[in-house]
Amino acid sequence: MEWLLGLLGGLVGGNIAGIGKPGLNVATNSAAGAVGGGITGGIIQATTSSGLDMAQIIGQVGGGGAVGAVLTTLVGLMVGNRKTTTPV
Repeated sequence: MEWLLGLLGGLVGGNIAGIGKPGLNVATNSAAGAVGGGITGGIIQATTSSGLDMAQIIGQVGGGGAVGAVLTTLVGLMVGNRKTTTPV
């Protein structure tokens, strides 16, 4: 359950971070965000207790969204640099 919440948060965070970035589309933003959020959800699930309360749900979605946004930004930077470099 925790990884799913992180995954959903990552999808949202990735798409928010990718708004207005050239070279990225919704699929790329969603994929990068979902990977970041899913990984975060898995890590948090492995390190916390099994019970879910409201604070933990908010933490999962927020953490997944933050990591998804960061990963989407990194992918955007890599894609943007690849398209702007000129061969010598």
